[in-house]
Amino acid sequence: MLPVVVIAGRPNVGKSTLFNRLAGRRFALVADTPGVTRDRKDATAELRGRTVRLVDTAGLEESAPDSLYGRMRASSEAAVAGADLVVFVVDARTGITPADEHFAAWLRRQGRPVLLVANKAEGRGGAQAAMEGFSLGLGQPLAVSAEHGEGLADLMGEIADRLPARQEDEDGLNRPLRLAVVGRPNAGKSTLLNRMLGEERMITGPEPGLTRDSVAVRFSDEEGPIELVDTAGLRKKARIEVGLEKMSTSSTIEALKMAEVVVLCIDAVDGIHEQDLQIARLIEREGRGCVIALNKWDAVADRNEARKGVSDRLETSLAQMKGIPVVTLSAMTGAGVDKLLPAVRRIHTIWNTRVPTGELNRWFEAALERHAAPLVDGRRLKLRYTTQAKARPPTFIIFGTRAEQTPEDYRRYLVNGLRDSFNLPGTPIRLQFRGTKNPYADE
Repeated sequence: MLPVVVIAGRPNVGKSTLFNRLAGRRFALVADTPGVTRDRKDATAELRGRTVRLVDTAGLEESAPDSLYGRMRASSEAAVAGADLVVFVVDARTGITPADEHFAAWLRRQGRPVLLVANKAEGRGGAQAAMEGFSLGLGQPLAVSAEHGEGLADLMGEIADRLPARQEDEDGLNRPLRLAVVGRPNAGKSTLLNRMLGEERMITGPEPGLTRDSVAVRFSDEEGPIELVDTAGLRKKARIEVGLEKMSTSSTIEALKMAEVVVLCIDAVDGIHEQDLQIARLIEREGRGCVIALNKWDAVADRNEARKGVSDRLETSLAQMKGIPVVTLSAMTGAGVDKLLPAVRRIHTIWNTRVPTGELNRWFEAALERHAAPLVDGRRLKLRYTTQAKARPPTFIIFGTRAEQTPEDYRRYLVNGLRDSFNLPGTPIRLQFRGTKNPYADE
């Protein structure tokens, strides 16, 4: 297992900026608003030759346990409990506050190695201001500026020196399946992720829009490792406000693009909305495998009617992903959740499918016999042969004279034939057409 480095501190001291700097790219949302980070966020980083798991946490602050900020603090405390090293961040500009003193005392009682970092310590004056951190009793503070990149080389060296002895990295033996959970706000995405992990990993509650950033978590099932990403809810474009919510939406779409399979979480009580279908079309457009999770199934009054309504809507509005698997479940009670990962694994296998060229061309000849290539401008197209260019998703190329002029309805006929003949339900199929060049055309 990789050593775990947890970045902790009160709100708005620059933890997420420091996290992004150490990770080498923008994983966490950053804004001037305090409390942007609500859930723990993981990333793998290379620090002075040591591969570590970095964890960004919500700001530590005093709040009632059942409040949103109380739940955020509990999540951060759970991260600290599993850390090999805690990087405790304070703000050198503001100086040491009573909150810093309170949480520094709490950290000393946890028995975890702590590295004190004074952030926002730009220039000569910043290094002097960082010395105030000595009063916390956590050793010598290290002055850095995450925003300007100052002191980061020293910080990486300190982290590498304080980590436990190097162990064999088991994670490198098996590349994880990348799985994203997307959907409209308040569909139960974070509750579903917690249920799959068996722990309260994500902040949940009745308030819509609790998850603001895409949060990746690693775990394993019987078939191997999975990197599961919980995302912020996607609303209609017209309702997205500028600033933080726009950044959250961009982060969700980026997570969707990086995934291999996407679970579209839908509130079964509300049924499928147009916005759900728009998200499904986005998944198809990005070429990702998709599984629909009908959440809150325990609260549905007429299940037969609900199931029929979903099937009819998918058949009429999502024909380009015919056969998409639908799993009914309740993230709150756990009923049906055990069926979700097997469905994800099946779709992942289909998404990786490669069809032998011989079988493919035998199918192609039979398809042309059943329905001959159409006439275009009074002349029949001559489609000659096909080959699979790649998997992930399955992509096929058809060659022939004027093949690029093939009408849309005949393209759909061929795609449906591929899906039915080679058992490719619920995954996007890419079909490209390439015409052959006439060598006498220029004469």
